[in-house]
Amino acid sequence: MNAALAIAPASPLLEVRGVGHFYGNRLGCQEVSFDLYPGEVLGIVGESGSGKTTLLSCLAGRLDFAEGRIRYDSRSDGLVDLATLSEAKRRVLMRTEWGIVHQNPRDGLRMGVSAGANIGERLMAVGQRHFGKIRAAAGDWLAQVEIAADRMDDLPMSFSGGMQQRLQIARNLVTGPRLVFMDEPTGGLDVSVQARLLDLLRRLVADMSLSVILVTHDLAVARLLAHRLMVMKGGHVVESGLTDQVLDDPHHPYTQLLVSSMLQV
Repeated sequence: MNAALAIAPASPLLEVRGVGHFYGNRLGCQEVSFDLYPGEVLGIVGESGSGKTTLLSCLAGRLDFAEGRIRYDSRSDGLVDLATLSEAKRRVLMRTEWGIVHQNPRDGLRMGVSAGANIGERLMAVGQRHFGKIRAAAGDWLAQVEIAADRMDDLPMSFSGGMQQRLQIARNLVTGPRLVFMDEPTGGLDVSVQARLLDLLRRLVADMSLSVILVTHDLAVARLLAHRLMVMKGGHVVESGLTDQVLDDPHHPYTQLLVSSMLQV
């Protein structure tokens, strides 16, 4: 996963230029620029408070950005400016072309409805109405994320944390999104559960040619999943490049500190 892409496509899927966000007088992130190409995984790493989650929220439309520009190459409308995109069209993007995998799966699931219904709701949101086809698709996706078919009618609250996270992934991917935002997808899970989830994510990202923006504090997760890496500190990007290059030969003192900390664990 972390090898360089052989040939970058001519047109990026997402263009980010000089994006910044402030919480009153406090800096969230500032002057962030990059391109994300189809099928590429971009990892964003840094300590707590570095600005990585703020940036992800701006990119995913959950926070308004105070400066800069974000443009997305949509299937239906071509290149759209997220700052001027209507709320209705933003909601359509969230249901169809985008997905968000939260650190806490309870933020991305409806805990009061069954596992199958969690997946089926996403399909109904894009217009599917045939109950049999919806249930069959839900069963197929439960299998893809390694959840037994006989758990389809169980509530997510009866699942383990790892199963809840896999269900959240199925709910997001069932509509075939092009771009998925992942916020600490393995955070809070036991090491053995993390390894299983990472293997699943690697397979699904490759099989579906997904573009992913991955926020994580875990450099081992970034190495396994990300093609490229951005290191953030104090709201700014201090280093970026191919994942192996950044982690094997870090140039910025802060990146060197992060890598050294990982090696000492």
